[in-house]
Amino acid sequence: MIPARDEADNIGPLLGDVRAALDGRVDYEIVVVDDGSVDATPVRLREAVLRFPRLRSVRHEAPSGQSASLWTGVRLARAPWIVTLDGDGQNDPADIPALLDARAAGPSGRRLLVNGYRQSRHDSWVKRASSRIANAVRRRVLDDGTPDTGCGLKLFSREAFLALPYFDHMHRFIPALVRRSGGEILSVPVRHRERAHGRSHYGVRNRLWTGIVDMLGVLWLQRRATNPVLAKGWSASADEVERPTAREEER
Repeated sequence: MIPARDEADNIGPLLGDVRAALDGRVDYEIVVVDDGSVDATPVRLREAVLRFPRLRSVRHEAPSGQSASLWTGVRLARAPWIVTLDGDGQNDPADIPALLDARAAGPSGRRLLVNGYRQSRHDSWVKRASSRIANAVRRRVLDDGTPDTGCGLKLFSREAFLALPYFDHMHRFIPALVRRSGGEILSVPVRHRERAHGRSHYGVRNRLWTGIVDMLGVLWLQRRATNPVLAKGWSASADEVERPTAREEER
């Protein structure tokens, strides 16, 4: 599942990389959510759909944000497990099999998040420094179980994701929200590539204060979470239900 906004020059090569990584390995579909792009991204997607039947593309009428794009894409997806990656091409689809292998070897159950951990960032020093600080603060405050919560390369259950609290910018806190629901986090080292075209929509100014407010909101959710453990239950089968007596039937 790929959220994309104004990624006309990146989306085609990224789709090609996904095909190279997954064709012949697993049965899959690609869902791309165009978040109100004003460049040629919709044109590139229409062209790609004609060549690639595994691709499904939808479009927001106006930019609604990455969290809204993820929510739209996961709801439209038909598979029980979802892999997400950013539309800018900096996540390498060749790492997807490693996430699938980690899921297969990890704990059973649907409350599992396999989270990419970018080993070598190809971003400006300002972005690397701000991301390092943000990850450290989130990890300290929320105990989210991963060193790189901002990595776009993630694998999770569709059912588990749709059960998470939804709010704008919730994509930055998926590991913390999964742990809040009683789930487990696995971190897998992944590559990080340079952005070939376009520019990032995120910067220090438009993430700092919003991120702090959102983090405090997630902390509030964590402190009010309850995950009761079910004890043994009973149910009556058809044979166990007492049949009415003749006198009761007459009534």
